[in-house]
Amino acid sequence: MNCKSSNSIFRTRKSLACLLAALAAVLGANGCAKQQAAQGPPPPIPIKVGTAELKTVPVEVRAIGHIEAFSTVSIKPQVSGELIGVHFEEGQDVHRGDVLFDIDRRPFEVALQQATANVARDKASADNSRAQEARYSRLLQEGVVSKEQADQFRTAAETAEAQVKADQAMIDQVKLELDYCTIRSPMNGRTGTLMVHRGNLVKGNDVPILVVINQISPIYVNFAVPEQFLADIKKYRSQGALSVAAAVPDGGPQEKGAMSFVDNAVDRSTGTITIKATFANQGRRLWPGQFVDVVLTLTQRPNVVVVPTVAVQTSQNGQYVFIVKQNNTVEERKVTTGAAYQSSTVIEQGVAAGESVVTDGQLRLVTGAKVQIKSGSDTGVTSAPGKSS
Repeated sequence: MNCKSSNSIFRTRKSLACLLAALAAVLGANGCAKQQAAQGPPPPIPIKVGTAELKTVPVEVRAIGHIEAFSTVSIKPQVSGELIGVHFEEGQDVHRGDVLFDIDRRPFEVALQQATANVARDKASADNSRAQEARYSRLLQEGVVSKEQADQFRTAAETAEAQVKADQAMIDQVKLELDYCTIRSPMNGRTGTLMVHRGNLVKGNDVPILVVINQISPIYVNFAVPEQFLADIKKYRSQGALSVAAAVPDGGPQEKGAMSFVDNAVDRSTGTITIKATFANQGRRLWPGQFVDVVLTLTQRPNVVVVPTVAVQTSQNGQYVFIVKQNNTVEERKVTTGAAYQSSTVIEQGVAAGESVVTDGQLRLVTGAKVQIKSGSDTGVTSAPGKSS
């Protein structure tokens, strides 16, 4: 057998093998198609849904704030002496006029007696000088004495009267110092740590401070917001008082107050402006130095479409939600979202009120997929969203 015959036989066998392989592939594909046809369509994908609703939502600015006492007074002695009485306990609530401290009064009582005696002495001397002035005035008119002598007695009388006034002023000064020996609270508030205890000598208008009193009802909350909100704050504040809520870390109910102060300049280093709100703080839940979550409400937006936040998904093409149609299939729809607040998100464009959105099971969904709504679905939005900083 020559070489040409061998090559021909080889090619024939190879062609036959390829034909058999192709036939097997066709038969296998037909078998798979028949098997899939026998199994039927894929089961529906279980999901949970929520309903897009129309709500009136607040426009809010959120920040972290800290509590500041409404008023703070550092109590110092105004006279020197021994501290002989302390009439409060540390951390006690005091009222305006309550006695806080007593300083030894005895040195000032002695000074008062001395000043009173000086007044009596100098008043008697003044009376005598005024009598001599009157006598020499008559003698001057009669030509018995010279005018120079009469002037000397008039000057002496006026000097004596001035001394009486000086002594009376000294009496008033000593009485004032006696009043300073009893230190009273200048306002309603709560005392802090006692700095000087009974038995110590204190010096007037000198350190240390005896105690610090903070007024905590009402109380201030200070917080800073980005300057981009300043225009809106000024706009809405001109229309009325702006409400402020403060949430303390213990998770209790929010405290309600009102904005009372906007700083006169923006901090150039941070790009923020400081705002102060006043709270009644009747329950004493806000405490000076404490940090709180602050919500400043600017206005209300009526008839805004909101959906549960978990319904909003993000992809490379932007944000979207899955809409459940009447035939229990889903449609992927791009949306424009607004502010998010707690468990809800404002939808500016893309969803109409009343439409059902998927809140759970989105990972398995594509447009046109068949779905089955599970029990326990989110039937609506439970809270109104707002504007977040």
